[in-house]
Amino acid sequence: MGRFNLSHRVVLPPLTRNRSYKNIPQSHAVEYYSQRTTNGGLIISESAGACDISHGCPNMPGIWSKEQVEAWKPIVNAVHEKGGVFFCQIWHTGLVSDYNEQKWWFLGAGPKNTTSFSCGNKGASPSQLTKDEINCIINDFRVASSNAIEAGFDGVEILCANGFLIDRFMNDQVNNRIDQYGGSLENRCLLALEVIEAVANEIGSDRVGIKLSPFDDFNGTRYSNPETLGLYMANELNILGVLYLHVTEPRMIKIGDETFTIPHCLFPMRAAFKGTFIATGGYTKGDGDKAIANKYCDLVSFGRLFLANPDLPKRFELDAKLNNHQRSSFYIQDPVLGYTDYPFLEVAS
Repeated sequence: MGRFNLSHRVVLPPLTRNRSYKNIPQSHAVEYYSQRTTNGGLIISESAGACDISHGCPNMPGIWSKEQVEAWKPIVNAVHEKGGVFFCQIWHTGLVSDYNEQKWWFLGAGPKNTTSFSCGNKGASPSQLTKDEINCIINDFRVASSNAIEAGFDGVEILCANGFLIDRFMNDQVNNRIDQYGGSLENRCLLALEVIEAVANEIGSDRVGIKLSPFDDFNGTRYSNPETLGLYMANELNILGVLYLHVTEPRMIKIGDETFTIPHCLFPMRAAFKGTFIATGGYTKGDGDKAIANKYCDLVSFGRLFLANPDLPKRFELDAKLNNHQRSSFYIQDPVLGYTDYPFLEVAS
């Protein structure tokens, strides 16, 4: 993967854990990430806010302040000491931000942009971002990426997915702007590409990954033509020369009362993108093996499986039994329960 020599194709993706009190990464994260590190394995951090009003809640980490940079350093060092490759995912939550902190960081005005969320946005009045405010967001991502490198991360992943700010700009079912950031596909993708270009210019495109989920309807969004957008972004990312593209696989899609299985629709994006391609979305070991064998992707990220099995690559290698995840502990603030207490596989010496 570019300058990074990986020893296997199992990736830890960003997983929100809500254990960074007051937006400061904590010492218990050292053990959490170290547990899931292997020599030559790719680890991507939970989303870190790009600025002080871009976080979704008070217990999610940031990367905008000196204090946060210093707090990340021992965590990053622990991963590097075990030979891991560590990227920091950076985001701006937009309309899902904590409403007590939120001011004007929203996509656009009107019912189309205010009624689709069930979390955050409690009582806030969205207003359309001005060009100056958009420039501030772009600069926040640039500074955050520089901070991530200062903290020791090997690179950053820009979150352009899951219904958060950048994704909502790209989504034609949500974006109702009538300026240079709305209307056409090119306009709707402009913010994403401006952020990515600014970050690439700051730290080098060979340290930049992108997360997309054009087939997702997370947080109430769904693109009308995700294939076209995915192809457009893949080609634009080639021009910018980014390191990898991380895309959510649409395993199941519900339309009305019916649920449809739509596997393997990332082929066009994978074929178009010239860098490392990472697929994610409910994969099992068998799914991942087939995807790699069929050259469907280069790497596969496993969320809940890696959360519950800190030694997941070893379990896959041995075809060993997996721990079950405990959903009730995903987002609690306990520094141990459901965080660092999942058992390792006992292997006879």
